[in-house]
Amino acid sequence: MSRTERHKRLRLLIQKVNKHRKQQASKIDILCNDLISAQRAFLGRLQTIGFAAEFYKSLLGAGDLDSLLTRAGRAIEQELPGTGVTFFLRQPDGCEIHAVETGHSPPLEPPKPEHFLNSELIDGICKSDAPCTLDELCCMGLDGDLKALTGYSIATFPLSHLGRSLGFMLAYRQSSQALTPGELRRISFVTCGLAQAIHSVRVPLTSRE
Repeated sequence: MSRTERHKRLRLLIQKVNKHRKQQASKIDILCNDLISAQRAFLGRLQTIGFAAEFYKSLLGAGDLDSLLTRAGRAIEQELPGTGVTFFLRQPDGCEIHAVETGHSPPLEPPKPEHFLNSELIDGICKSDAPCTLDELCCMGLDGDLKALTGYSIATFPLSHLGRSLGFMLAYRQSSQALTPGELRRISFVTCGLAQAIHSVRVPLTSRE
């Protein structure tokens, strides 16, 4: 075998080895990215579970509705600083509104978000039984001068007990610190337990005995 042929075979072998290394490096990168994504998802779930534990702990001992909603609003604001919370609870003649003042709510001057929700829209949100963003609320018939709300990130969360809508919770924050998908999931994670707590304090003791 001539020297030229040996050099040619050597170059081909080196090219083959380099190609194999690149393929292995690509597979390793994909595996590492998958591991990092899985770790982030796991940490996100732990954070959500940790928030839920602290949230439910904060509700213990709340013997009346106002106390319960205030504690719930403060727990959410503590987890998501700068977030304002308003509860809409269904009544036979409409909805009662409970705006939670935490002392750290966003500096939104009147009219506040709840003032843009008319009775028809409130009823539609209750029936939707799903979280709604500002865009979805607009499609459902949000009224008023929407320019007043463009600087805020807004979402609603259903409150249901045994398939029956008790109302919903409205959360809002400045859009410069918009509510993230992870934060929305954290809030949604505790609404079921919160709805059960609301039902418990609203139903007279004698009717539960």
